[in-house]
Amino acid sequence: MTTRQFVCPGCGATNRLPAERDALKGKCGRCGEPLFTGHPLEVDGEAFRAHRRATQGAAVLVDVWAPWCGPCRTMGPQFAAAAATLEPAVRLLKLNADEEGAVSAELGVSGIPALLLFRDGQIIARQAGAMTANQIVAWTNQALARAPA
Repeated sequence: MTTRQFVCPGCGATNRLPAERDALKGKCGRCGEPLFTGHPLEVDGEAFRAHRRATQGAAVLVDVWAPWCGPCRTMGPQFAAAAATLEPAVRLLKLNADEEGAVSAELGVSGIPALLLFRDGQIIARQAGAMTANQIVAWTNQALARAPA
C-alpha cells in the first residue's frame, strides 16, 4: 500500500495517509484538525522546512512574497484561488521574504513574488513575477509533468 505524508497546518505533526484515501478529508492524528484548509498556509522558516522535508507523495508550492510588494499583493488572492484546484496534490505555502530573509537567500530568491515548486524536498521549478490563478495552476501542472517522478 502506497502512503503519502503531509504536515498538519495546526500542530506541525507529520501524518501518513494511504494513497487511496481522500487527503482533503484527512485529519491530523495528533490534534484532529483538517490536513487541508483550501487556503495557502502562512509559514515561517521552521514550518517551511518541515513541509519541505516531510511532504511525500505530493508537491509543495511556495509563494515567496513581501507585504510592501505591489505585485505580491496582487498575486496573493490568485495564489489562494489556485489552492482550491491544486490541493491535495500540491501543498501551497506563503513565505514572507522580509521575515525570513535567510530562507529566501538560501533558496536563491532574487525577485518577488517568486514561486518555487518542490517534490521530495528538491526544487523542480521556479518562476518570478505575478500570475493569475489559472496561470499558477497551468505552470504547476506543466512543471510536475516535466519533472522526473
